[in-house]
Amino acid sequence: MIRSLLKSNRQRGELDLKKKLTAIVPDISEQYTAFRLDGDGRYLREKVRGQHAFQTGLALRAIERFREEKKVDRVNVVDIGDSAGTHLRYLEGLREGLRIDIASMSVNLDPEAVKKIRKQGLHAVQCRAEDLHQREDGISADIFLSFEMLEHLFDPISFLHSLAERSNCAFFVITVPLVYRSRIGLHHLRRNLPHNFDAENTHILELCPEDWDLLFRFSGWEVVFRDRYTQYPGAGLFRLTKYLWRRRDFEGFYGVILTRNNAWSRRYRSW
Repeated sequence: MIRSLLKSNRQRGELDLKKKLTAIVPDISEQYTAFRLDGDGRYLREKVRGQHAFQTGLALRAIERFREEKKVDRVNVVDIGDSAGTHLRYLEGLREGLRIDIASMSVNLDPEAVKKIRKQGLHAVQCRAEDLHQREDGISADIFLSFEMLEHLFDPISFLHSLAERSNCAFFVITVPLVYRSRIGLHHLRRNLPHNFDAENTHILELCPEDWDLLFRFSGWEVVFRDRYTQYPGAGLFRLTKYLWRRRDFEGFYGVILTRNNAWSRRYRSW
């Protein structure tokens, strides 16, 4: 599976970016609140680094597009659901090549995640994603980021619609797990596990790309760029590992860059 990941990264041309990200943030052991990465060996680190390269690549594309369209030298980036501040540190480390200053902020419901991010000198606020638009301090962003967060929300439609209607962001960068048939997650319930579970480790909706795209349009967004990252290469013998990934994990991740467009959402009279 490690070889599968590396071949995918190489085929997508993301090995160099992956190396740069590793140099910027060498230690990602505390990427998640529920568990540490350092005890899981090379496989999980390669998996997460590859995922980060995909996500950061999308963010870089959105920032470059914003710079070209707006002709400005500063961009406000807000990472919703950020658990460690890692992606914002990546962007800060890559800032020279972007030719634009980055002002950043993280948002997370978990107080431990917020504390962890603030310890690194980053700006973080504790807030439920669905309540972000109601904050009196008026969080503003040119670009929102949300990586593997939508599938954890009770109501992703209201969340997306509220940001589309009540923010002035230029772009929203989103990644979600890649599945080819939409389904309810709730894997703890499905397996009748006896222990408690929380938002960080609970998927509620796991939708296929086509259904996510419909939901985006319905909620007031337009897809301006989309990409599918698979954890196996698209050609060669190692492409067959997709069946192994399908059994043990997600095959990959679906990513989009959205811009606000209410052409469809305004036709729905019951918001």
